[in-house]
This record gives sequence, C-alpha cells and structure tokens, in this order.
Amino acid sequence: MSKNLNAIQIADKVYWVGAIDWGVRNIHGYTTDRGTTYNAYLVMDDKITLFDTVKKEFEDEFLSRIASIVNPEKIDYIISNHSEPDHSEVLPEIIKAVKPEKVFASVMGKKALNAIYHDLNMEITAVKDGEELGLGSKTVKFMETRMLHWPDSMFSYLVEDKVLLTQDAFGMHLASSERFGEELPWGVLKTHVSGYYANIITPYSSHVAKLFEKIDTSGLEVSIVAPDHGPVWRNMDNFRKVLSLYKKWSARKLDEKIVIVYDTMWGSTEKMANHIEDGARSSDVSVEMMPLYSFERSMIALEMLDASAVIVGAPTLNNNIFPSLADVLTYIKGLKFKTPYGAVFGSYGWSGEGNNLLREYLVSIGVEIVDEIKSKYVPDDKVKEECFLLGQAVANKVKEFIKNQ
Repeated sequence: MSKNLNAIQIADKVYWVGAIDWGVRNIHGYTTDRGTTYNAYLVMDDKITLFDTVKKEFEDEFLSRIASIVNPEKIDYIISNHSEPDHSEVLPEIIKAVKPEKVFASVMGKKALNAIYHDLNMEITAVKDGEELGLGSKTVKFMETRMLHWPDSMFSYLVEDKVLLTQDAFGMHLASSERFGEELPWGVLKTHVSGYYANIITPYSSHVAKLFEKIDTSGLEVSIVAPDHGPVWRNMDNFRKVLSLYKKWSARKLDEKIVIVYDTMWGSTEKMANHIEDGARSSDVSVEMMPLYSFERSMIALEMLDASAVIVGAPTLNNNIFPSLADVLTYIKGLKFKTPYGAVFGSYGWSGEGNNLLREYLVSIGVEIVDEIKSKYVPDDKVKEECFLLGQAVANKVKEFIKNQ
C-alpha cells in the first residue's frame, strides 16, 4: 500500500480520506468531462469513525490516506450514508481488514447493502431519522433523506462541529487537487453543480423541497457541508449560492429560454433549425442551439434544467425516429423536467413519420406542442418562413409564461 497520499483536515479531528478519479468520463449515462472524486471522511475521536468508502479500484489510495493519520485497523465504526457502489464498493474488504465494532446505515441502507453485497460477514446496525450516536467528544445525528437520490440516502450531522455530511446532495462530478469550494472559481462550481443537479437530482426535486422544509424546522446550524462528490463547502457564502440554485430548481422556476435540439442527415433539418432560432431570437429570448453531432445527452439535460421550451428536430430514417434523438429523448424523459412548451420539425424523403414520433415523446413528458413543421427534402423559402414564425410563436409562449410564473 502506498504511503505517499495524505488525509486533509476539514474540521477539528475531521479528515477527508477520499479518492480522486481524474479519468472517469461516464457515470450511469452522465458524462463527467472533468472526472470526479469519491469523498470519504474520518473522525478521530474516542470511537474512530469512517463515513463512506470509495470505488474498488481506489482502495489503495483510500487506505493510504487513512494510514497517513491512523492505522486503518484502529477504526471502530463505519457509517454508510449512501450504498451506491461508488461509495460502498470496498466496504466488504474494509470490514474484513478492519473488523470494526459496528457498521451503521439507514433502515433502507441496511437492506440495500445486504442486497448488493452478500459477503459482508457483519450485521449492519440500522439507525433511524433523528437518532444520535456518541463518538466521545463528538455526536453524530442522523437524518434520513430518502430518494436523494436513492431510497437509502442519509445525512450525518456532527453536532459539536456543525459539519453536515450530505452524501450525494450538494455535490458535483469534478476532479481537482483543491478540496474546498472557495479554492475554485464560482463559474466552475456553478457549471458542475448545475450539471449534477440536472442529470441526477432533477427527478427527485419534490424530495429536495421537502428536505429544505426538514432542515428549516430542525434548527440545524451548519458551518461546513461535506458531500460525497466534489469539493467541501467551507465558505458559506458560496454554499448559500448553491442552496439558492437548489431551491430554484426544486421549485421548477424556469428562465426565458428555449433549447433547440436536433440532428441532421444531409443538412435540411439543420437549415430549418437555423431559421427557427432566427425567429426565436427576434423575439428577444435566450436560445441554445444543440446539434447532436456536437452535444451529448448530459449537456442537453444541463440546458433543459431551466428552459421554458424545447424544440426538437430530426429527419425521418427508415420510417422511424432518428437514433440520436431516440437516445436523448429517452434520457430526458427519465429526468422528468417540467418544460411547459415545445415544437417539432424535420425533413423527410418519402414517408415522414419522424415528426409524429417526436411529438409523441414530447407529449408523453407533458410538453404542450405549439406547432410542427415538415419539409420534403430541402426546405424552400415557404418552409423557411414557417420555421421563422414557429420560432417566434414558441418565444411568445415563453415570454407569456415567464411573465406569469
């Protein structure tokens, strides 16, 4: 085991002992263009306590960081805030090596860990919402946060230090040498926390809203927020910005913005997209053009997070929807955005089923179709004018929506 990797202190007797994954570029369908971290935390108290673990291939790095401050065999307790494998995959090996007194998880976490790993060789102790655990000079208070973003999800609060360990909530996929949010530019933080919410948390927005109610009524005072991915939030000014974004997204507050998602075979659909964009911009709304030969599904999700309309276009291929659109729309449907308006467009040669299939997708996710346009082969001046007017019509719907939001 390497001895040259160090733990990083984040609070009194509280250390980051996680791993940095510089190379990962995809996590369950979500593109991670700048890698990620798998954060784990160690509390050096009378009962030395480890919060979460890491992916299997980072076991040596993880143990090396722990060993920089204590022999891993001296760990007394392990607490699993989240059972997803990127935070629990080395748990069976750690249990065998460390032989801790107890391993704690939420009620649902106990069920999940036993279903994922069949060789833990240790009884998991289930803790309930509001339950407390004494470590010596420090106290851990548990808070169930089911469906943020798994049924087992749980926060752990270090009462005396006001440190909130939030598993996947308030995190981001971003590999960096900096461990604290204030060490990174706000623009970088905002981009990655937005992408994380859009691609992972969006379907559970109603649970986020309930979490805020729970925290507000609990009276918790927080000085440090330590998620399981990305930097630790030690600067509360930055974290308040994150909270503001979470509150906006969970409340489904949208911007005066249209996303145009399309692909093209011989350029005809792209010509239509350009005229739709021109029409929308003439009405002074923000427009994001996202051709699928350059943008992938995670980037589409990021832009749809606060969009009030999505306009989707594709040629018909083999009497069917164009494959890249089928991929993106299936992904978007699962994220359950609340986009109020949309439109469809596309070119075709002899059948033209593509538009109908695009419309069916949008309707199935609750989008009101403003209009649709087909072009047989290459769009002529009449079709181009129709596209311009479609862009204007959608933009007007968006402006009216934002005015009344």
